[in-house]
Amino acid sequence: MTILVTGGAGFIGANFIIDWLKQSNEQVINFDKLTYAGNPDNLSSLTNNPLYHFIKGDITDTAQIKELLRKHQPRAIINFAAESHVDRSIHNPEEFISTNIIGTFRLLESCRDYWDKLEINKKEQFRFIHISTDEVYGSLDKNAAAFTENSKYEPNSPYSASKASSDHLVRSYFHTYDFPAITTNCSNNYGPYQFPEKLIPLIIHNSINLKALPIYGDGLQVRDWLYVSDHCSAIRRVLKDGNPGEVYNIGGLNEKTNLEIVHTVCDILNYSKPSKDPIIKDYNSLISFVDDRAGHDRRYAINASKIENELNWKPKETFETGISKTVQWYLNNESWVNNITSGTYLNWIHKNYK
Repeated sequence: MTILVTGGAGFIGANFIIDWLKQSNEQVINFDKLTYAGNPDNLSSLTNNPLYHFIKGDITDTAQIKELLRKHQPRAIINFAAESHVDRSIHNPEEFISTNIIGTFRLLESCRDYWDKLEINKKEQFRFIHISTDEVYGSLDKNAAAFTENSKYEPNSPYSASKASSDHLVRSYFHTYDFPAITTNCSNNYGPYQFPEKLIPLIIHNSINLKALPIYGDGLQVRDWLYVSDHCSAIRRVLKDGNPGEVYNIGGLNEKTNLEIVHTVCDILNYSKPSKDPIIKDYNSLISFVDDRAGHDRRYAINASKIENELNWKPKETFETGISKTVQWYLNNESWVNNITSGTYLNWIHKNYK
């Protein structure tokens, strides 16, 4: 049997594929456009694995998707494909509309056509898992209750608005066509292979290179932090036991301010990789507060009781164990970060994936 993962060369998708093949003998097709955040090197450990296959492509390309489905006959699609960086959505929202809304629509249409023609038993077993974000719910006040699956959608950036739109499309396909789709809304992920524009890998990379550590506004924005391997285990559980038409919130149960995150990472680095600079002895001294970004949500928090009660899932990692593993991974893989930040991997993609 086969599963199809879209966007599998990105941060969460790559971790999902790696974790999947550690625990399953089922073939994985990775379909990825290889934009700036899609890095084939994330999956270099699978180069000689006969169960892993990469295909370069775009979810907006209906003909390619339909041919892919016809040829490989997957029993499930896990859709990670998305533009996901809020800052980029503010400066160039059109790419987010194209991938997150039009791309999701065309993927749904192609998959619905494929599913509709399956034999009855395969049709009943088929699943479409749509990976989304807690940002669709908007911003919470300091003492407000955490987001549940019934929280009102109030997206505040082009990114979150585009993801909210895709969530609504997925919901409509279940209710209109009985298409067996499930949506997951996760909190902030962190861990290996995350592109260094995101907070934690950016702070690690800038610290060890003695560059400024930029923090938006006062740094007191709160996020619920979810270690990426925990997220992957939740998705596997949803694929196995989740009910079509349902939404499952996935959280790490770790609310932290951005400033807390930065101090924690700096403190770990001070111990694990002390600065050799005669002036900068404490990485915390590199912290630099910058103007807050437009539409910056103040707080996100996830109530994950539904997935815990109904599917018996909850995260294994505490923030302390997860962040320790994350910092150590980046210290052990500095060449991976350097390749990305220097543009080397983009040149390699252009050469090998024309």
